[in-house]
Amino acid sequence: MDNPSSRIEWRPTATIENLRLRGRVLASIRAFFAERGVLEVETPVLSTATATDPHLDSLVTRYTGPGAAAGLTLYLQTSPEFAMKRLLAAGSGPIYQLGKAFRNGEAGRRHNPEFTLLEWYRPGFDLRALMDEVEALIASLLGTPAAERLSYAEAFIRHAGIDPHAATAVELKRLAALKKLGESLDLSDEDKDGWLDLLLTHLVEPHLGKERPVFIFDYPPSQAALARIRPGNPSVAERFELYIDGIELANGYHELGDAREQRCRFEADRERRRIAGLPGTPIDERLLAALEHGLPDCSGVALGIDRLVMIAAQAQTLNEAMAFPLLCV
Repeated sequence: MDNPSSRIEWRPTATIENLRLRGRVLASIRAFFAERGVLEVETPVLSTATATDPHLDSLVTRYTGPGAAAGLTLYLQTSPEFAMKRLLAAGSGPIYQLGKAFRNGEAGRRHNPEFTLLEWYRPGFDLRALMDEVEALIASLLGTPAAERLSYAEAFIRHAGIDPHAATAVELKRLAALKKLGESLDLSDEDKDGWLDLLLTHLVEPHLGKERPVFIFDYPPSQAALARIRPGNPSVAERFELYIDGIELANGYHELGDAREQRCRFEADRERRRIAGLPGTPIDERLLAALEHGLPDCSGVALGIDRLVMIAAQAQTLNEAMAFPLLCV
């Protein structure tokens, strides 16, 4: 008699050698922060609020029980950022966390809906000091040389031949058409950030970090998310991303501490979600209360552990860096 379970693939997608490598990476990260006096913390993966960013789709579940007999909608965190900032406002000092994060609709060679994130915050650090620390961590784990640092504008001019701050959406669309990009994408002539993202992923990112790690910094203000905006001509978001071999590995901010400005950004996100027909998301009022109380001047960064292990193992997909990706659970 045929046994259906005999046909089920139960083995991990990563080799045992790669899983041992993953374990060494995690241990080395903890040793790195212990030496620097950064406290490891844990925060919940479930919350009554979630990210408002229109580009993020949260996974949703429901709790029914004591305290919520009628049921309570909960969101699996897209990052531990909000809860960690509440700890910072409470006086935690420098903190880091290694934990799970979740994003719906993200699966592929470099994505899995459930992934492991390293996130840390450094009171008193500006963006350059945090880039120095990220560079030191990556060098200790991968043996990489000193990183190159390019502004967002410099990266676009070098690899796409256009100034992203000065160009209009129509000019960016024209360049995308010239490069035969985006024929099937539903981007409007007013969606400058959409065209910038398209050009970044297709023309700029593939060239980044081939010889050594590359930090891209000073993003357009419209892409600030939870980062501060530095006035100037042009004004820029105090934000960076780290690339190795064309792979985005980390995303850092000089953190916004203004509760009123953060609320305005959340509301703008919710309006963009409404216009796009996306599900509404509740604003995290506890985060805003913490910002109102006072967030220390700090910079923070999130780094993808699965991608880091993939790079360390010289693997081609995330499946080779984790035991059981989504379709194997």
